[in-house]
Amino acid sequence: MAPKPQKRKRTKHAKTKMTLPVSEEAEPLNMESMGHPEIYPLVLTTKTQEIFNCRVDEDVTEEQPYKLIKKEDIFVDFANRAAVSDFYPVKKIVQEYPGDELLLVYDRDFKYGLNFYLIGTEEGKENYLNPPELPEEQEEYKDHIPEETYIYRPPISKPWVSLGSEKEIEEESVKESTKQITYMISRKRSEFGAPIKFSDQNASSVKDAYIECTAYSDKNFTLKQLERDVGMQVVPQIKETSTQTRWTHPKNAATQYYPREFLEEEKEALGQSKTLTEFLNSVSTSVEIALQQNEIMNTFIHDWKCLAEEEGTFGDKTDTHLKEYQSFTDLHSLTEKMITCVSWHPVIYGLIAVSVAVRLSFEERVHFSGKLLLQPSLILFWSFSDPIHPQLMLESPDDIFCFQFCPTDPNIIAGGCINGQVVMWDITAHADRIENIKAGGSRSKKVTLKPMFLLEPESNKEAIYIRHCAVSSIESGHRKVITDIHWLPDTFEINRLGNVFENRSGISCQLVTCSADCTICFWDIRPQKALTPQPQAEKKKEESIEIPFDIPSTFLHLDLSWKPLSKIRLSKGETTLDHCPTKLSLSEDNLLFKAQEKILAQSKAVKAGEMNPYQNLENALSNILKPIDDFCTKFFVGTEEGEVIYTDWKMERDPETGRFMAKKPVSLYTVHDGAVHTVQRSPFYKDIILTVGGWNVAIWKEGIMTGPLLQSCCAPKRYTSGHWSLTRPGVFYIGREDGYIDIWDLLEKTHEPAQSQNICITMIMYIKPWTFSAKQQFIAIADYYGTLHILEIPWTLSHPSTNEVSSVSHYFEREVKHLEYVEQRRKIREQEKREMELELEKKKVFFQISSSHQPKASNGVT
Repeated sequence: MAPKPQKRKRTKHAKTKMTLPVSEEAEPLNMESMGHPEIYPLVLTTKTQEIFNCRVDEDVTEEQPYKLIKKEDIFVDFANRAAVSDFYPVKKIVQEYPGDELLLVYDRDFKYGLNFYLIGTEEGKENYLNPPELPEEQEEYKDHIPEETYIYRPPISKPWVSLGSEKEIEEESVKESTKQITYMISRKRSEFGAPIKFSDQNASSVKDAYIECTAYSDKNFTLKQLERDVGMQVVPQIKETSTQTRWTHPKNAATQYYPREFLEEEKEALGQSKTLTEFLNSVSTSVEIALQQNEIMNTFIHDWKCLAEEEGTFGDKTDTHLKEYQSFTDLHSLTEKMITCVSWHPVIYGLIAVSVAVRLSFEERVHFSGKLLLQPSLILFWSFSDPIHPQLMLESPDDIFCFQFCPTDPNIIAGGCINGQVVMWDITAHADRIENIKAGGSRSKKVTLKPMFLLEPESNKEAIYIRHCAVSSIESGHRKVITDIHWLPDTFEINRLGNVFENRSGISCQLVTCSADCTICFWDIRPQKALTPQPQAEKKKEESIEIPFDIPSTFLHLDLSWKPLSKIRLSKGETTLDHCPTKLSLSEDNLLFKAQEKILAQSKAVKAGEMNPYQNLENALSNILKPIDDFCTKFFVGTEEGEVIYTDWKMERDPETGRFMAKKPVSLYTVHDGAVHTVQRSPFYKDIILTVGGWNVAIWKEGIMTGPLLQSCCAPKRYTSGHWSLTRPGVFYIGREDGYIDIWDLLEKTHEPAQSQNICITMIMYIKPWTFSAKQQFIAIADYYGTLHILEIPWTLSHPSTNEVSSVSHYFEREVKHLEYVEQRRKIREQEKREMELELEKKKVFFQISSSHQPKASNGVT
């Protein structure tokens, strides 16, 4: 039986808050432990109260705390708001309820923990609305109960027990803190009543007559002022003035004049005048120059106004913070996951892909390995039009820690798993679904994205799961997690020895990956044995293999047999240990993505019916390889120990063993005091590299072997990620483990960040900016709790100032000269040190020789 509403006194005890599960599979929480299994507590927000007309103190009050809600209205709320609805935790109860109206009761005193509760049975609703009456016998028995008589009991005196109040009274009481001094003044009795005469006296005439009474501080009377309470208020001076101008009666007036014309005789005289001819000849050149200047530049431009606009675009401090635009969180995931990699779609605006992984350590993964196999590892495609439901979900055999879109075909995606495998996806069959997503009503970059509540989400809320096309061989690939992956551009390709040739296919067909197993692998997606003829029986056997309908056959030849083209180990030299790479940057990274028009043209050609080049990868293998001379094969690598290595991917033959091995690193510097998380080339200067790791940041220049151009001091928190700005050459963003992001501006400060801004409460995992249009730019920031924050970049951080590219370039040149000067001074100091040591050695030898030739003293007297 449901309890009858009663008035209860409010207590000072804290109210117990219950967190209700949002998952549809979990059972709703009821009050069975309190003896009321039909009661289900709920939290109704102000918006929900307005929708169902159950506003507190208006629709539901203390006198009438209940409301009957139709079952159909709750189903309409489910359809409109889905998991965001406040009735979503009791969705199962509402669906199984036999009646048409449910009873919602306002819990004013939070008896069951929340502000409302729902009665989930018809019997409970009837018991609440019509409580059963007591029998007549119980009422008569209640009337005959005698009342207890009051007996007066005098108070009993007890000894006083101190609870510390006398100490507070003693502390609050006022006591004299200074010592009292007593003065006694005496005088002879005979002098009492004697007359006194005053006279003038010159102070300078008498010695010691002038006495100066200077002020001094007496320690006995020094008072220390402990507290002062002063209130001040400034009142502006107001002055009233008035001005009255004299108004006169308006009068209309008109003036007409005639031009003064020369007579014919005067015209002939001026035409033959020598003075006029000389004047015209002298000023004709300056007039022509003035006319040319008027044609070249605008003489009526407002210089001050243009100067103010220039300052506003670069140094305006009113709009320098990143603004929250939207956020994405996977509400359907049953486990706690973190975001490991983020990538914007190269063609479709407003579409972003993220890879997620379970937040577990290595020991926890081993312990829960059986349960993890039952949960899918995904790459989620989010759209600005629907922040709740992912548009696509790419399945993989294990958690993905890095992935990248193909630069020549954005429908081809490659990713690296935690188990060391490389995975390939082909989403060409689902390209129409994601291209039809309404992001601001148009795909044109000239249109500004609309706010989230104005977008029209797609009607189909069911996410599509896409299986991978191919996965590499476990035995021949990496042994540990793949930490970075890159596509090689379509301008070149390499062979097994690292030699560079012209690309035979005209498309990107090779990958490079690095892993925690101390190896760097190069992969080729084309079949390596296409030149060897296959027997007819094997061909028929391959054709007879049935391919699942939901898996494209683009990379079927690679599945479970894909091996790396070449493998490089970064040896530490004298020891048998190897460097553990975490991130790498090739020399062609800044030219990786092609122009948008070229990608769109390729996609249109595929739609028109032309053959997709990735569907026939065997045709390009028969072409003759043409080597490329003077190609830079060196690249930067960041390691787990905080080292930055500049090395070569070309193989060389070992003179002792005769095997091909990787070359020794060209340079190695231990700059960071932790693992390197970012190695990225500047989008404006292909020889400038940014590295982030540990507690500091460094900027390098390719070809400078003396050290970094810029090395920051230790930050208050550890750095976790970083990225260059796409539009300003002197700006880059650095993420920290405390949820802050440091924004560096080299034109403003070079020793510390220009500003810091808090984004979230946990560690920032990845940073990825994106340019939507010339007026609007976004930056995606992923955190450790699996939330993707989309922020809008302000005008000052997205629009460069005039000559900013040349200014930053001059700054890098000055730092290069500074490093050269320091290196020269170091060599000079070493030379001076060697000369000083040689001079000391000469002096020691001279003293030894002189002491050996000195005659010994004799006992005889000369």
